[in-house]
Amino acid sequence: MQHQSTDHDNIPASPFAGEAPDMFFGLPMAMARAMALRGERIGNDMAQVRMGFQANQANSRGEVHGGAIATLLDCTLAAAARAHDPAAHGVATIDLTLHYVAAGSGDLIATARCERRGRSISFARGEVRAEDGTLVAMATGSFKLIARAPAPAKA
Repeated sequence: MQHQSTDHDNIPASPFAGEAPDMFFGLPMAMARAMALRGERIGNDMAQVRMGFQANQANSRGEVHGGAIATLLDCTLAAAARAHDPAAHGVATIDLTLHYVAAGSGDLIATARCERRGRSISFARGEVRAEDGTLVAMATGSFKLIARAPAPAKA
């Protein structure tokens, strides 16, 4: 079995389990539905996200397109950057560097860890694996933390 660099057992179950398909760890994100992203676990400065395979996001060989993998990594690293208080913060990606290692097919699972969080900038790294454990891609990124405004009071 291949070594996995992120300790999945240290990521708590998501307090947002069962959220609507257009929600992502407590925040509205229509793209989560379009990309079949499901936030599985978040906390302890880490996040785990599953991207369900969709044939319309496959390349000419029927494998998951690199752009879809990049989206999965961007969203997972961003989630790790706000994992300390997921409902209170959004993020904006400043920089994202990816390395594709192998082709991916079927559902893909990304895990990420926030390595350092400052007052406004966070740094994260993560990876994507196929369900059989095959390493598909790795990434690092920097993210701007954005405090979420409280929901307006309903009249």
